[in-house]
Amino acid sequence: MRNINIDYYAIDDLLSAEQKMVRQAVREFVQREIRPTIEEHAQGHTEIPGLMKKLGDIGALGVYIPATYGGAGLDQMSYGLIMQELEAGDSAVRSAASVQSSLVMFPIYTYGSEQQKQELLPALAKGDLIGAFGLTEPNHGSDPGQMETRLTKDGDGYRLNGAKMWITNAPICDVAVVWARDEAGKVRGVIVRREYAGFTRIETGNKWSLRASRTGELVFDNVYIRQTDILPDVASMKGPLSCLNSARYGISWGVIGAALDCYETVVKYATEREQFGKPIAAFQLQQRKMAEMLTEITKAQLLSWRLGVLKNEGRATPQQISMAKRNNVEMALKVAREGRQVLGAMGIVGDFPLMRHMMNLESVITYEGTHDIHLLITGQDITGLSAFS
Repeated sequence: MRNINIDYYAIDDLLSAEQKMVRQAVREFVQREIRPTIEEHAQGHTEIPGLMKKLGDIGALGVYIPATYGGAGLDQMSYGLIMQELEAGDSAVRSAASVQSSLVMFPIYTYGSEQQKQELLPALAKGDLIGAFGLTEPNHGSDPGQMETRLTKDGDGYRLNGAKMWITNAPICDVAVVWARDEAGKVRGVIVRREYAGFTRIETGNKWSLRASRTGELVFDNVYIRQTDILPDVASMKGPLSCLNSARYGISWGVIGAALDCYETVVKYATEREQFGKPIAAFQLQQRKMAEMLTEITKAQLLSWRLGVLKNEGRATPQQISMAKRNNVEMALKVAREGRQVLGAMGIVGDFPLMRHMMNLESVITYEGTHDIHLLITGQDITGLSAFS
């Protein structure tokens, strides 16, 4: 079979040798450690054994955190490429790395004390500790500014009360970076450890999406929080929103990996499957589907590549990140859906990855800001008028 071109605009020419080497190493990891068993875990609603340790071993956790704190010290483009390769395996794998890196390690590195950084970041980078990020609440998803989780003073420390929902890694986390309002109404970041009394982790079951990922609820019943558990350098919504910007950037790259996996599967199947005396790839409607898939993937690649350049230069805006996240997730979901049709009935079975990617992407298009919310962020940037208030 002819080689499948997934780099139609020679974007590889824009990458450094180091960036391509990092991408290849993660691609080989996914081929070796994820692809052989991912269907089994997705079908069985089970986690991939030892995933966080394996991700730590290849340097996929805290990619852009300096080596001083156990990270790989790589640039933002490398982080994006790693997310792309992990999500080509499964969105659950990219989610695990993304949460650990952008939502747990990033706030500790950016807003934490030196003691917090030294104690937690190296262990998180190795996967020895598993982290979770607590922002979304049962009553407040797209409007985190209305959070009900509260932090009240108690002697030398604080008491934390409330709940967070739809939290990746919640049932298995060792530490959680949780956002709560203090008595002055300021949003504070708190490090909660699994052994703290009153801290309960509840698993969410019966999911049709991200079935190889552990999702759940974090409940805080008068949990005592030490002063040393407070992230000292942030006291506003800037804290959690900056974490989301980092995660959304990674998602914009990650979903390209899911789309590429679907596209390569479609091209291979269509050139081998014969109907009416010739491969179905010879029919006009199938060629149209594949041409549109590759076009949209290429546009997404260029969008994320440029965003990566801006991130490396410190010039990427939250609005630019929102645009890339929204566009690329929608693109990947459409590729998965169209690709499923090319495979016909075979598209719904676990022998091929399209239905699994499609179901996963139904979650990705909602989390870290829904499709509609990101449209409104762009709309507000265009008009200067907020649709949120």
